[in-house]
Amino acid sequence: MRRTTNAAAIIAAALLVGACGTTEGIRMTGESHRTAMEADREAIRRLIEASNEHQNDPERYGALLTSEVAIVNIAGRRVLGREEIVRAVRQAVSGPLARVLTRIELVDIRFLRPDVALASGIKHVSDERRPGEVEASLPTKGSVTFTVVKEGTEWKIASSQTTPIR
Repeated sequence: MRRTTNAAAIIAAALLVGACGTTEGIRMTGESHRTAMEADREAIRRLIEASNEHQNDPERYGALLTSEVAIVNIAGRRVLGREEIVRAVRQAVSGPLARVLTRIELVDIRFLRPDVALASGIKHVSDERRPGEVEASLPTKGSVTFTVVKEGTEWKIASSQTTPIR
């Protein structure tokens, strides 16, 4: 009886993979689940590192975002959608804001589901604008939270909110 049960489970899993074309619907257990989660954590870390690296490159930064992304920056400006964010970054890097650089120090990653996670950290702000270019001073630190989602095999930023730390 036990041999039949195991064979039935294997056949059912094979049929599921054949019908779906993927193993996404099959629940992982034990070591394989931990390994997959660690791989996803590392991919999210690399995503946040890439956002640091490409913050002044509109196209490369835009490639890290979902199409419907929402970002609220440290100054409280809300920008909705990848195209608008790319346009805003393009505009910012063509002026004095190009001299405002940030660096994210990742503190925590929490999975809400296997394909959705919250990544939180500290945003360090370096404002190198010259006197006369500064409309309003920016805080030097903020608490940042990202919602990241897995699209296919890639993690993307779906939202980001930075709250100033004063």
